[in-house]
Amino acid sequence: MEYKEILEEARKNTAPHCMACPVCNGKACGNNVPGPGCKFPGATAARNYDKWQEIFVNMDTLCEYVADPDVSFELFGRSFSAPIFVAPLGAVDMHYGPKYNDLSYNAELMRAAVDCGVLAFTGDGVNPDIMRDAVRESASAVGGLTIPTIKPWGREVVFEKLDDVIENNIFAAAMDVDGAGLPFLKKLGGKAGSKSVAEMREIVEHAGRPFIIKGIMTASGAKKAVETGAAGIVVSNHGGRVQGGVPSTAEVLGEIADAVKGKTVIFVDGGIRSGVDVFRALALGADAVLIGRPFATMMYGAGGEGVKVLFNKLVGELKGTMTMCGAASLKDIDRSKIRF
Repeated sequence: MEYKEILEEARKNTAPHCMACPVCNGKACGNNVPGPGCKFPGATAARNYDKWQEIFVNMDTLCEYVADPDVSFELFGRSFSAPIFVAPLGAVDMHYGPKYNDLSYNAELMRAAVDCGVLAFTGDGVNPDIMRDAVRESASAVGGLTIPTIKPWGREVVFEKLDDVIENNIFAAAMDVDGAGLPFLKKLGGKAGSKSVAEMREIVEHAGRPFIIKGIMTASGAKKAVETGAAGIVVSNHGGRVQGGVPSTAEVLGEIADAVKGKTVIFVDGGIRSGVDVFRALALGADAVLIGRPFATMMYGAGGEGVKVLFNKLVGELKGTMTMCGAASLKDIDRSKIRF
């Protein structure tokens, strides 16, 4: 199937919550929840997208010709086909439609991502089966190549989930600390929610494998994440779903990279919708990107085939931009390649 055909098919499965827009820019969604919208006033997802468009790439074709730029990426000692990974999503049946639940969505998505030469981060939720299945059954089908993303529960629950990750030899683990703002987690109060540096350090150490902290939006937060021993961070505002009135990830990425580049792997998500956006993110200082909502749309339109169509589209756009900007490999992409 072609990309446009997949979008048309997706609309049949996701309406009225998600309209599978030609460009997933957050403008039709607003604060539409259930659905892929964001927290009142519903502008953060759109701002995420818009701010990438304000960064321009510097064309330079007076350089040695490279027919096929190298976009391979090494993460924690393993080589991947591109610095483009699938972001974790949860409660997909509520926000997108009943074609999938979190368990079936994760299982198919993980296989498709590995087939593309990358991997998918998976989500967590109130139902413990979501993470348990992703870590045990679904992960075994892909040789443990996934990154389960744990909510900031209380210590006992977090450690229990990490023990499952350890037992099943999963590649890496993560926590979306900004999930502290999700309604179901806030209701728990007490031990669930924000984590101190000391608490997070204990979690990172217990994981016994590369651990990524998702939800970093300031240079000071990034420095604290490095203090915990985190192998990676994700510059992320949770797609605007946990707090209104925040800056876009594009606006804060540069200062975060200036603060911690080389000390931890820097991922970024939020409004990245094309290979040109991926190039912009890498030029600003990210090592790799996560993309969430568009992959969900592709899943609802054509399952794993849709994931591959979108992934190949992104890689093609990234390589095309690299060719036009004189970058033969990822290491050639730096701030000299952009203008803003």
